[in-house]
Amino acid sequence: MQLKLVRKDQETALYSLVSKDTLNAYYVISSEGSRRLMASPEVIGYECCDVLKKPMTAALKALEPDLKKAAILTILRGGLNYPLEECCHSLGIRLDNINFLSCERVIENHIIKGLEIRYEKLHPEKDCTLLIGDILASGDTIRKCLKYTIEQFDRAGGSIKKIVFFTIGGTKAFNLMEDMTEHIRLRWPEFEGFECIFFEGAFTVYEDKGVTGVNVPMIDFGWKGGCITPEFREYILDYTYAPALLEKCIIYDGGARRYEIEDHFKEVIEYWQDLLEASHTADYDAFLAEKVGYAEVTYPEWLHLCGYPADWNLEPLYRKEQRYLAELRKQNLTAICEARLTQLFNLIKQ
Repeated sequence: MQLKLVRKDQETALYSLVSKDTLNAYYVISSEGSRRLMASPEVIGYECCDVLKKPMTAALKALEPDLKKAAILTILRGGLNYPLEECCHSLGIRLDNINFLSCERVIENHIIKGLEIRYEKLHPEKDCTLLIGDILASGDTIRKCLKYTIEQFDRAGGSIKKIVFFTIGGTKAFNLMEDMTEHIRLRWPEFEGFECIFFEGAFTVYEDKGVTGVNVPMIDFGWKGGCITPEFREYILDYTYAPALLEKCIIYDGGARRYEIEDHFKEVIEYWQDLLEASHTADYDAFLAEKVGYAEVTYPEWLHLCGYPADWNLEPLYRKEQRYLAELRKQNLTAICEARLTQLFNLIKQ
C-alpha cells in the first residue's frame, strides 16, 4: 500500500491508498478533529461525533460530487459516532431512509461464541447508495451485518448500487470489502463496489497480546504494517499532554466513549493500570518498536515502511520521529504510567 495525495487544503488532506488489482477504492482523510479524537481518549460525548463532521463532509463532497440521494445504515453502537445525517444535510443529499442494525457478541462463560443480530430496522429499496460509518477491527461484525442487509434487500426486491464506508479502522477492511464485492455481485452484477474512507490511516490489529501482554487481540489497533498519514504521525510527535503513542489503541470502545463515558474511562484506566503492572518486567525498547512499527530504519526504509512515495520531502518528519523515540527511551515506563494515571484521575474529579 502507498499513499497518494488527492487534495489538500487548510482543514483536510485526502489521500488514496494505492494497491494493485483491487475491486474497490480506498482513501485516507486527515483533519485536526480526527487527529485529536484518535490521539486522546479524553475526547468524549457529543464531541466524538462533532469532530468528524468536517472531514466526512469534505470526503463526500470530493468523492461523491454528484450524489443527490442516499440511505444510511447505522450499526449500533459504534456507528452512532459518525455524523452521516448531518453531513448529507449540509451537502443537500436527500436521505430516503435511515436503517439500523444491532449486532452483539454472544458470550458464554466469558468466551465470545459468535455474533447475533438483535435488532433491525431496514427499508430495502432499489439502486441504493448506502452510507455506513463504523469502527472496523477484525471485521466480523461488519461482515455479518452486510450479509444480513444484502439478504434482506434482495428478499424484498431491493438492490444496492454502491457502499460508501467511513471507518476508524484497520487493514482487515481490504480483504473484507474485496470478498464482499464479489459476494454482492453474484446477486447484483451492476454493484459498483465500496468507497472506503479511513480516518488518519489504515491501522493494523494486534494478532496477540503484544510485548507487554496487555493488548486485546483482534480489537486493539497499532501502526506496524499499516499506512498512517504523515499528519497523524506528526500530531502524535507534538502531543505533549500524554504519550499518545503508548495508548491502548487509537479509539478504545467507540460506543462507550460517547454514550457510556464512565465505562469508557474505566477501560482507559484499566489499560494504564495493567501497563503499570507490566512495566516492571516489560522490554521497554521492544514495546516502543512495537508501537512505532520498527526498531531501527534508515530514511529510505522508513518511507517504504510507512507507504510514503520516495519523492515526498519527509526527511524532517523522519528526523523528528527519531528524536521523539530517543527522548521516550530516556524515560521510565513505570513513571510514564503513574503520571498518565494521575492525569486521568484528576480529569475524572473535575
